[in-house]
Amino acid sequence: MTKIAVFGAGGKMGVRCSRNLTETDFDVAHVEISPAGQARLKEAIGVDCVSAEDALKGAEVVLLAVPDTAIRAVAAAIIDKVESGAMVICLDAAGPFAGHLPERADVTYFVTHPCHPPIFNDEDTEAGRNDHFGGIAAKQGIVNALMQGPEEHYDLGEKVGKAIYAPVVRSHRVTVEQMALLEPGLSETVVASLLAVMKEAMDEVVSRGVPEEAARDFLLGHMNILAAVTFGHINGVFSDACNLAIKFGKPVLMRDDWKRVFEPDEIAASIQRIT
Repeated sequence: MTKIAVFGAGGKMGVRCSRNLTETDFDVAHVEISPAGQARLKEAIGVDCVSAEDALKGAEVVLLAVPDTAIRAVAAAIIDKVESGAMVICLDAAGPFAGHLPERADVTYFVTHPCHPPIFNDEDTEAGRNDHFGGIAAKQGIVNALMQGPEEHYDLGEKVGKAIYAPVVRSHRVTVEQMALLEPGLSETVVASLLAVMKEAMDEVVSRGVPEEAARDFLLGHMNILAAVTFGHINGVFSDACNLAIKFGKPVLMRDDWKRVFEPDEIAASIQRIT
């Protein structure tokens, strides 16, 4: 039975991962230094935490379920106790991309991250429809990167990723650099920013007299159909009026060089701010 040591087990992601790992055949040891986190984990899944030393003994996988800002410190503190040939898994590419994992040639570094449940799905249960983050009831994809280590270790890392983010329907292999393009580049710098603008736009029309409920229904409904057409989820086209609105609206809303956010220096700068 493969032993996994989960660090940060009582945190937001740690509890999610630990809960899902209880449904697997992994032998899991939980590490959490915060008394509040220890109590949270005990209440959530009824398990006690152990010391880092005990968790690392015989551990084939070390899962760092800690914030991006803590990856460097936590990894540095435990790396000398990680057994040769073991795998260290991060849940985000930011720390690994920024060089926050210590040098250790005989240890595998792996990154796995959720895509989150898509807005177009076939969830037929209330739990599935209400699981927007994933890892509970809604199906989602994941992305994985074998940053360092033998090729045969990829399958184990992917197995852990599928376990902690279950239910998983698609698993994609990428590089750490490609994962950084996806996040923070695509998902946060672009998508989150544009969604923030859409919310501000809704608030603006409300301030100009449109009832808030009407504005919300109108925005979310149009977001649904426009996204379905844009991403080819349905076979449809925009009206001539909509195409004209895009032609004249996009230059007002977007700088001509906005795709610079995907340039290596911009991605590196964004990750530096995050970490």
